[in-house]
Amino acid sequence: MSNHQQPESAAQRAEQAVQRAMRMEKLRAQLDEQGAHFTQQRAAVFEYLSQTAHHPTAEDVFLAVKQELPKISLATVYKNLEALVSCGAASKLTYGDAATRYDIRTDHHHHSRCLQCGSITDLEPLGSLEDAGLVQPPQGFKVTNYRLELLGYCPKCQSSEGGI
Repeated sequence: MSNHQQPESAAQRAEQAVQRAMRMEKLRAQLDEQGAHFTQQRAAVFEYLSQTAHHPTAEDVFLAVKQELPKISLATVYKNLEALVSCGAASKLTYGDAATRYDIRTDHHHHSRCLQCGSITDLEPLGSLEDAGLVQPPQGFKVTNYRLELLGYCPKCQSSEGGI
């Protein structure tokens, strides 16, 4: 433990346990609603997504969850990620030029993506691009959703190897 970190108190651990139990109950309800089962593997995949902000790939999730469940396979992780997406407990970020990533946030929000390392960061919603007058859809086109993605280079990649 570094000098900057304080030991976790019993109250903090108890609060984290309560929050985890609430997340698991919500997940169980979402899965039940879709006719899917709540399993130890799904719970572990969901919990990992809940604890990370870096929008992991299935392989990232597999490597992390394997620490807790050594017998889990990559195929099982993929299956469980898709089940979480199907029931609305996670979202799937697909890019034509990169690996699919998963996000615990299912609300409408946007991302920035580093073109060098592939890191993805959440951006807070700006409101409707149409309402702001920033986008004008074609005549007669009904917009049902949109995705805004800022492409560029993260601070780490800008500073490495002489910068970008």
